[in-house]
Amino acid sequence: MALYEHVFLARQDLSQQQVDALVEHYKGVIAANGGSVGRVENWGLKSLTYRIKKNRKAYYTLMDLNCPPAALNEMERQQGLSEDILRFLTVKVDKHEEGQSAMLQKREERSERSGGFGDRDRGDRGPRSFGDRDRGDRGPRSFGDREGGDRGPRSFGDREDRPRRPRENVEGAA
Repeated sequence: MALYEHVFLARQDLSQQQVDALVEHYKGVIAANGGSVGRVENWGLKSLTYRIKKNRKAYYTLMDLNCPPAALNEMERQQGLSEDILRFLTVKVDKHEEGQSAMLQKREERSERSGGFGDRDRGDRGPRSFGDRDRGDRGPRSFGDREGGDRGPRSFGDREDRPRRPRENVEGAA
């Protein structure tokens, strides 16, 4: 049997219990077709980069599968028909990762950091400066040999050479 990592996105208006019920349903589909489900990770409700079917957020779930291709095809078919599933992606892998996925490791690292955003230790870099505002040692910016201010000379092709045509008075116009 082949090994797969399967991630699916569920609608934002579902509850966590409904997402768990979906996972159990798809576990049953895989088991009924001769496969097994290993690790299941709920990554929680996350913002989407762009809207998908009018949703701005989605519940992300990762499943490690050990199943024949027919079982995977059946699960993907059912997910494609389900209105609760926005997207899914399956990747065939040589072996499953041990421990937590990178998504959960990143979340733990964030929670282990102490203090707020501004309390970071800046090391040997010194205090943060904000460009020219608090440093008087930098002179005005130079834009090289450009003429005509900071944008350079404007050129509109042969428009300047043509005489302008006068507007015509249209009858009935206000």
